Amino acid sequence: MARQFFVGGNFKMNGTKESLTSIIDNLNKAELPSNVEVVIAPPAPYLGLAVTENKQKTVAISAQNVFNKASGAYTGEISPTQLKDLGVHWTLTGHSERRTIIKESDEFIAEKTKFALDNGVSVILCIGETLEERKSGVTLEVTARQLDAVSKIVSDWTNIVIAYEPVWAIGTGLAATSEDAQETHKGIRDHLVKTIGAEQAAKVRILYGGSVNGKNAPDFKDKADVDGFLVGGASLKPEFVDIIKSRL
Repeated sequence: MARQFFVGGNFKMNGTKESLTSIIDNLNKAELPSNVEVVIAPPAPYLGLAVTENKQKTVAISAQNVFNKASGAYTGEISPTQLKDLGVHWTLTGHSERRTIIKESDEFIAEKTKFALDNGVSVILCIGETLEERKSGVTLEVTARQLDAVSKIVSDWTNIVIAYEPVWAIGTGLAATSEDAQETHKGIRDHLVKTIGAEQAAKVRILYGGSVNGKNAPDFKDKADVDGFLVGGASLKPEFVDIIKSRL
């Protein structure tokens, strides 16, 4: 099944009004492929700026985090209704930095994912294993556990994009080979067949996220189950455009 190529850019806690405006201006000036879906996730204070500055029809704006309530006494949190009010229709959930630093559980991530979806916000659901888990050979057990928390409470995966991010390859310069990524992505899709059904599993896009850059992105071009990338540091650089064009 042909799945639309998807490139996400997670800016993390980086950027200023000036630098982020420059990044978006660079995207605006680029001749981006019309058949590639692009989503960029700036830090929360700049979401409104990104919505205003973005002029590319194929580029959408995403939050990096969302809460599982619509409003209330939840200091520092952002609701999906507030995101939509800004014109933001995507959010990340489950990023490894939220899982490891903020100690978010699989169940809490699943709740946030469901609440975002229920309120009309699409989700890039991040999963992945640590170096220790990879060395122990439990990669697919870890990703299955993370996915199962969501599939227990979410039946419709139409508006979910999965980002497989090996924790050991984020910001380290290390990257899984395209063959390793394909093997893991196929294992993830095979697991989804068992939990959400073959039809949905065939449609859901699975991104690779682990030190992807303009140089290595083309290596993944012919991998059947690698449907795009979630890019970290390289999304802050001009080479992000090269990644978006890597399947031309």
